[in-house]
Amino acid sequence: MNTAPLRLWPQGSAEEMTAAMALGAAVRIAEALLFASREPLAEDVLSAAMPSGVSIRDVMAHLEPHYAARGVNLARVGGKWTFRTANDLGCLLTKEVEEPRKLSRAAIETLAIIAYHQPVTRAEIEEIRGVATARGTLDVLMEAGWVRMRGRRKTPGRPITFGTTETFLSHFGLNAVSDLPGLDELKAAGLFDGRLPQGLAIPLPSDDPLLRADEDPLEADPLEAAAEERINSFEPPLNAAIEDEAAAEAANDDRLDPLADEHKR
Repeated sequence: MNTAPLRLWPQGSAEEMTAAMALGAAVRIAEALLFASREPLAEDVLSAAMPSGVSIRDVMAHLEPHYAARGVNLARVGGKWTFRTANDLGCLLTKEVEEPRKLSRAAIETLAIIAYHQPVTRAEIEEIRGVATARGTLDVLMEAGWVRMRGRRKTPGRPITFGTTETFLSHFGLNAVSDLPGLDELKAAGLFDGRLPQGLAIPLPSDDPLLRADEDPLEADPLEAAAEERINSFEPPLNAAIEDEAAAEAANDDRLDPLADEHKR
């Protein structure tokens, strides 16, 4: 039985075999360069690494269809070549990551004061810090969900009191706000340098949701509500005002138009 011999080498002349081997090597070189590059590569950059006598266009013409149906495609962007994820697979690689917001030093200090001294007002925060607290500082903490408005202090001006939230406990891995480190723990962690003032103490924090004796519920100020009600009592109903204005304009038109009077008679 006659069988065709197994051919292990390309058929053709020696020049054709040499050219085919050179093209195969050039394809592997271009593939490696494109895979390792973080940016698209121009053809002249790729051509500089090709074996002598091999056209970079022949190499790209061989590579491009090879990757056309694969998960990674060889694409030309701005006249340069690069590997790109196939368009129909891009949705599988999309990942939404929430970028953590870095708090300013003022926000960190304000958050610490609220956590240890709650319920606390803005004026009390400024007294402890020794500097004025920007309005945006508390806004940032409330937008993060770590601080909430508790109520109003029973003092002149009825300032708002602030406290921490369950989100604050969850973010910092606390079972309760009383688990915050005390003075001894802070000293052991090296957060206090030098000699501490005599009598310095850290209050035992509490986030009891119930209002204290010196707090009122967080609702509209009764004085502001009374003033608004009084103002509204002096304003005539909108519909009645419109009707009166329309009637006055109609009467004025009748006086100025003699044909209207003749028509009425």
